[in-house]
Amino acid sequence: MDRYHEMVMFEALSERPSLASAARRLDVSGPTVVRAIARLEARLGVTLLLRSTRGVVLTEAGAAFMADCSRILKGIEEAEASAKGLHVQAHGNLTVLLPLLFSRHVMTPLLVGYMDLYPQVRLFTHYHDRFPNMNEEGLDVAVLVGHLPSSSLIARPVGHVRSIVCASPGYLAGHGEPEVPEDLKHHRLVANKAYRDRVQWDFQRQGEPTSVKVRTRLSCATVQAAIEAAAQGAGLTRCPSYPLYDYLTSGRLLPVLRSFELPALPVHVVYREGRKASMRVRSFVDYIVDGLRQHPAMN
Repeated sequence: MDRYHEMVMFEALSERPSLASAARRLDVSGPTVVRAIARLEARLGVTLLLRSTRGVVLTEAGAAFMADCSRILKGIEEAEASAKGLHVQAHGNLTVLLPLLFSRHVMTPLLVGYMDLYPQVRLFTHYHDRFPNMNEEGLDVAVLVGHLPSSSLIARPVGHVRSIVCASPGYLAGHGEPEVPEDLKHHRLVANKAYRDRVQWDFQRQGEPTSVKVRTRLSCATVQAAIEAAAQGAGLTRCPSYPLYDYLTSGRLLPVLRSFELPALPVHVVYREGRKASMRVRSFVDYIVDGLRQHPAMN
């Protein structure tokens, strides 16, 4: 059995780490898969799987090799599709990383629109607020909020988000508007994390960083709950600009301390292959970039 088929056998474990399920997926016998993995481990000189009565799990080396196998086999599939002329239509699996809160308020309608336009692409979305290792995690595309670390990835800017302090018109009418960050000590503050009795909010004054640590009056488990509480007059809250967009444009919330806001954070759509990217990656990136650049919450 050559290296290609060994990789196919090993990659069959990616969807479900079970030798039996891998065998069913490939329509081969279980012993065939077991022998292939054993030969692969012997040739590489590393342990790829840990076996127990409860099944199998990938070792650290196995997880890294799995990501490489998936990428290589995907490349072979794309090369064959291109040779057959299938590259003109986006198809296949696409793995995407999205920020959790950003996705709820901005990305979901764009994902639905893309799926309607490209019905042969199957999306696998992961939701995390972090910077990923796209090669090791087998990610095709990521939408990232914040300044990007130096890398060889292709990054297309789509807009900015800001951190805004806001309150309802009724609350500000009854309690006054804070003019400087220190005034927050005399206001009711709404935290957007559970069991948070104090918040430290960072600002800038004439380009220099400053911060205020204030006791909260209300602590909410989610950002959305804090926003809604503030809109009902509970006090001042602070959160990213994109979940606030509808509240600000409708006037249910008003921004304060604008001259003390921190610099806006950039938003990028990031991918790996550049011009060599598959049709499904290129089509997704182009569609999402256009959609985000037109989204009012990005401006």
